[in-house]
Order: sequence, then structure tokens, then C-alpha cells
Amino acid sequence: MKINLFIIGFAALSFTACAQKDTSINESSTSYSYETIVSDLQIPWGMAFLPDGGMLITEKSGDLILFKNGEKQAISGVPEVYNRGQGGLMDIVLHPNYEQNGWIYISYSSSEGDEDGGNTAIMRAKVKDNQLTEKELLYKATPNTTKGQHFGSRMAFDKEGYMYFSIGERGERDINPQDITRDNGKIYRLNDDGSVPGDNPFVNEPDAKAAIYSFGHRNPQGMILHPTTGEIWVHEHGPKGGDEINIIKKAANYGWPVVTHGLNYSGTSITPATSKPGMEDPIYFWIPSIAPSGMAFVTSDKYPHLKNNLLVGSLKFQYLELDILEGEKVVKRERLLDGIGRVRDVKQGPNGYIYVAVEGLGIVKLIENEN
Repeated sequence: MKINLFIIGFAALSFTACAQKDTSINESSTSYSYETIVSDLQIPWGMAFLPDGGMLITEKSGDLILFKNGEKQAISGVPEVYNRGQGGLMDIVLHPNYEQNGWIYISYSSSEGDEDGGNTAIMRAKVKDNQLTEKELLYKATPNTTKGQHFGSRMAFDKEGYMYFSIGERGERDINPQDITRDNGKIYRLNDDGSVPGDNPFVNEPDAKAAIYSFGHRNPQGMILHPTTGEIWVHEHGPKGGDEINIIKKAANYGWPVVTHGLNYSGTSITPATSKPGMEDPIYFWIPSIAPSGMAFVTSDKYPHLKNNLLVGSLKFQYLELDILEGEKVVKRERLLDGIGRVRDVKQGPNGYIYVAVEGLGIVKLIENEN
């Protein structure tokens, strides 16, 4: 393992939230460096920590890696991925009772189906002798499309054992997000075996996709269980501006593209509305967009300045962002590891340390420096 002397202080960024805008930048006395744990990764999309000290890592290209005892080992039997644009092998999580049942869950873009192209799929499997076994396809969004954007996809279990996952609207904003009879632009909820819970909000709606839990989403690439409230928090990419943090509620409509704080990439208006009755407002939104990916609540005592706050990766600005919380309100933003590279994922490990997946670099451990 190599320690990079990349010691950086960080500063609070300007932000807009709840119609407030604060352009001040507050310096912090806390500084951070990082230690490279797993090197030579291209696009490490997701990571999961095993009870025996190993780490499972997904590479967007389709490789699943086991890192254990300082060595990388390839896992065979990974499903074929539709590696196009933002799609590929994406998130990976363990079942809450992994030590008893051995299930892991993988999200990936799949070309399975009649149409050309691909769409997001969810699989569960077990790892035995460095091979995926007992593979079960739990969900496959339809229809396939050759568009390369907005596959999602993050996954999280809640405290009752339900499994949530996100699928982006696949570049069809005027068709998919607001239509519950269509996949895409949704947060879904399943039982751990892939069956649909009987109390899902649309199970009795004619032609509705029964796995849908909330709708009106653009492209959520962050999802986590709040350790105290038990709520599912997500963040999602806006267009030009308007990235959001949302707390997921049953049957709720999060508005895309009827309401947004963002613009078309050309700078033209998508809609004049930023809020409407019957649609959920985000608890926070970013202008300009940071292109968020990965999210972690910090509960560890190893980082006193970070504890009880939120970490979010920035693909666009290539840093790790600290969002300081008061309840559900972001009251301050700070930049960590500025310039490290495109941050794809961030997780708190079982040992209490923060691990960050950085494109073109690998998996690094966050180190708080003594002053």
C-alpha cells in the first residue's frame, strides 16, 4: 500500500438550498490526506465490505474484483453487461444478513430482451471459490434502448429488510419519469428474493409497474439508509444545475421534468416551475451541478469533524464533498481531497474508516491529519 502525500485543507463552497443562496467561503483548519488501498482501477463504480476483511469492487467495464490480503482476484461468472455510455457493471451491496445467507446484489446494464440496446437489471448471487453462483435475475427494466445515459443505479436495504434501487429515465424525460406504467425514472422496492411487497403503492393500479415505490426521478446515483431515522436518502443528477438530495416517500412524485432547478445543457429553460403542489421538493439542490455519485453518512468516531454528516462524491469538480447537516437541512458545504479525480463512490467501512472510489486511481482511505 502506498501513502500519497496529498494533504489538503478544504473550504466551504457556496450553495443554494430552500431558496437561500450563500456565496461565502469559510476556511477550515481540518486537513485530509489519503492512503491508496486498491490501485490501478479504471472506473470503480461500487464497493462492498465482506465480514472476513475482503472487499468486492465493481468495474464499469464488467469486471468484479475481490480485494483481500493486499491482492486483487477476479470473480468469474459475472453477467454480461451492456457497457455503453453511463451503463455497465454498477453497484454492489450485501444482504443485511450476509453472514447467514451469503447473498450479494449487483446492478448492471443488460441487453436481455427483444429490443436493441440495454436497460438496468438487478441480480443476486453468491460467491464461492471466486465465482458467482446461484445467480437470480430479480428485475430487468424494459424496454431496451441504445441511448447511453441515465441507467442509475444504486441499491440499499432498509431496516425492515426491503431492497430499494434506482433506475434513471434513460434519456426519455418526456415519456418515462411521470408514467407509472413504464420503467425508468423511478425508485423501486422489492423483497430480498425479488418478489414485490404487497404494500407497494401501485400494486393494485392497472398496468402499473408494481415494483415502483416513487417516481419523477432523473438519474439517482446515490442511495443510502439514514442510520437514525431509517429513511432512504438519494441524490440524483440534474441537467445543467439542479442536482438534488431527496428523502424517499411511498408513492411520492419528485417532479422531473415538470419541476426542476436546472436548465437544458444549451442554457434554455426546461420549465419555469421549481415547485408544484403534489410534488416533493428536494431537501437540497446544487447550482451549479456537481454531478454527484456515491453517498455515505458518517457515524464513525475516527473523523470528529465529519461525524453525523453526509459525504457525496463529485464527478464534475473531482472532490469529496462534506455536507454538514442540522436535521434534514444542509447548513454548510466543505470540499475534501480537492482535485483527487472523479469520485464515483464513498463508503464507511466496518472499521470506521471512509473509503473513496476514484476513477483512474482506485480505492483510497481517507486520513484526517493531526494539526
